Amino acid sequence: MRSNCDDLTDLSPTSPLHFLGPSPRLPPNNAIRDFALDLYEPNASVVENVIRIGKALHDAMTFDATATTVDTVASDAFRLRRGVCQDFTHIMILALQSLGIPAGYVSGYLRTLPPPGGVKLEGADAMHAWVRAWCGPEQGWIEYDPTNATLVGTDHVVAGYGRDYSDVSPVRGHLRSSGGQKNSQAVDVAIAG
Repeated sequence: MRSNCDDLTDLSPTSPLHFLGPSPRLPPNNAIRDFALDLYEPNASVVENVIRIGKALHDAMTFDATATTVDTVASDAFRLRRGVCQDFTHIMILALQSLGIPAGYVSGYLRTLPPPGGVKLEGADAMHAWVRAWCGPEQGWIEYDPTNATLVGTDHVVAGYGRDYSDVSPVRGHLRSSGGQKNSQAVDVAIAG
């Protein structure tokens, strides 16, 4: 299958060329490739194919926070058909790349809204992940959230871009301490008033 960036020569950090091939956490996978090939519509636009694959992945997978860990590989989550946003995103990246569509990992937050008549709980928001796909020079990059089967909108807040989770994991390093310290974190995304 021909890549939609065969004519590109740019190697800047945001070049789609960096998002075509495997990364340390995302080696090619035949089952995910076959899933993508079954869905690919050659007469559709790249955007339409990205959305079709994202929606099909959403329909095929079940969100289950207990099914995987941060170290679960995409092929295992796909085989289980269960996982979290990181798993949905990794699988979709592999699916798109297998079709020659450059795709990358977006780490960020999803602003959540309270139930009708309810109060938004502070600290209820958590890290989220979704896909960035190159749809050609006319369209550029689009972002799709396969966990929620939607194009990314204003409620998605970007923290970083990478090839996979390893490039944009929220915490790296070590903390050493002694004594009885406790540490807790909470995230809240709200519109500044």
